[in-house]
Amino acid sequence: MNLHGKDIKIFAGNSNRGLAEEIAEKIGLPVGMATVGKFSDGEVQVNIGEVVRGSDVFIIQSTCCPVNDNLIELLVMIDALKRASAGRITAVMPYFGYARQDRKAKARDPISAKLIANLITVAGADRVLTMDLHAPQLQGFFDIPLDHLVGMPLLAEYFKQKFKTFDDVVVVSPDVGSVTRSRKVAERLETPLAIIDKRRPKANVCEIMNIIGDVKDKRVILVDDLIDTGGTIVNAVNALSEIGAKEIYACCTHGVLSGPALDRIEGSPMKELITLNTIPLPQGRQLSKIKSLSVAGIFAEAIERIYGDMSISTLFTQR
Repeated sequence: MNLHGKDIKIFAGNSNRGLAEEIAEKIGLPVGMATVGKFSDGEVQVNIGEVVRGSDVFIIQSTCCPVNDNLIELLVMIDALKRASAGRITAVMPYFGYARQDRKAKARDPISAKLIANLITVAGADRVLTMDLHAPQLQGFFDIPLDHLVGMPLLAEYFKQKFKTFDDVVVVSPDVGSVTRSRKVAERLETPLAIIDKRRPKANVCEIMNIIGDVKDKRVILVDDLIDTGGTIVNAVNALSEIGAKEIYACCTHGVLSGPALDRIEGSPMKELITLNTIPLPQGRQLSKIKSLSVAGIFAEAIERIYGDMSISTLFTQR
């Protein structure tokens, strides 16, 4: 593919190769030739196997587990392509790790998200394409253009197809921080919104306090941007079940699913968890409760628009 004198190339690290291949296929391109491995001491080794001089290059790499390995792969790939005279480099990060460390929660805390933004910029990226940052204000941490896609329409469309009727459906926000995105899902599905007020005594531990809204005898959809250890969402599911919710579904953009998450989900009254494939599901532990939807289509369209110097915002209005 060649537009206004420059061609487009898609490269991928090791974090989410399947998604990268799916995106490239939708664009009608092969994934670029690149070896991304390690030296014997664990240092990342990258070799770009084709000419990229003057090309519009997109590197698809989620900074998911192992977070630091995937991050360094991305940075070294950017550097390699920059030194090979790529025309423009876009870091396509379906999942942006470190996004939860976006402020000083207590004295002497780092703001790691800003550090990562600086590293990506200094490495040589010209722009970033990502989806559902944990805190949208992270866009301001970057001194280069950042395009921020949203996964909520894909999740809402799934439930539209699944339920057909919504007379007894309630969308629930598992905490105050997710109210905005939950409200948008509720508006799309034309359902009421309920909110769980919780207190978190320490990281990855939460205590359910109160449920604002009517969920008794209802089909409930919990909406969050990411699920990590599963503590928040499973506590919410248990609380909703105890007060009489009929069926409980959960959905999120990023299924981090670390530590005890899979066991917690499997043992909970949750009927189904729907995630997007910004992060690959853990190998060897495919639960029947978990369904993954692909974001390849929206990323492929966004990449084509960036390559063609077209507006990304119209992507949302059209959808």
